[in-house]
Amino acid sequence: MKKIFLYILAGSLSFSACKKDDEVETYKEPEDISVQNSYDDQALKKFMNDNYLDAQGNIKAFSTTDASDDNEKKLSDLPYETLPSGTMYIMRNGAQPTAADQPQTIGDTDILTMMVRGNAYLAGSTDGNVSFISSLQLINTINGNALPIIDPLFYYVKKNTLETATTGVAQQRSYYEIEGFQEAIRKFKAFNNLPSGSPYNLQGVILVPSRAAFARDPHYPYNAQYSLRNYSMVFNFQVYGRANRPDGQ
Repeated sequence: MKKIFLYILAGSLSFSACKKDDEVETYKEPEDISVQNSYDDQALKKFMNDNYLDAQGNIKAFSTTDASDDNEKKLSDLPYETLPSGTMYIMRNGAQPTAADQPQTIGDTDILTMMVRGNAYLAGSTDGNVSFISSLQLINTINGNALPIIDPLFYYVKKNTLETATTGVAQQRSYYEIEGFQEAIRKFKAFNNLPSGSPYNLQGVILVPSRAAFARDPHYPYNAQYSLRNYSMVFNFQVYGRANRPDGQ
């Protein structure tokens, strides 16, 4: 019996050692940030080739086993625009507010009410193949409580938050706000204050490379467990309404 136990123990130790030896580091931060920028651009393009929009405008990955999505258009085949920051956006055809909806122009400091799903993705190179190698959830009101959010912090940080911050870096807008998202959301029109319980019909997609997000700068801990350093962002959303921001906010 003692011999059997020793054989099992030896086998377990051997398996553990092999597992440790086989572990490969999947991401190492490039010293040159331009390399990370290149990874981001390549990975975002691959993401656009691997995903499509369903009937409600949700981003869905193409299935390798189900042929029902074979006729769907890749995100990369939809009309999209690239902004100077490298941020890309897609306006979903048939999902924008019409004249009957009284579309609202989005200003620089407007209060926005949004239904939104946002994920963060880390781009890296594995054996010479560049892609997103990890992901984190930033926000999800679509699959969460299914109610829109007002003024998410990554869109606009209120003056009171900046004034009461105790560290210098937390007194800067760039610590909270995602520049690429702000830049792209203003290309869209808001609906005229849809009721919060209205069924969503997502207007489009915003894809933000890390250089237009937080890059390697300090940032607000949106995900308490993980840093968003070098992470790109992808947002799927509908703007339910906008309002003028009161003085002092």
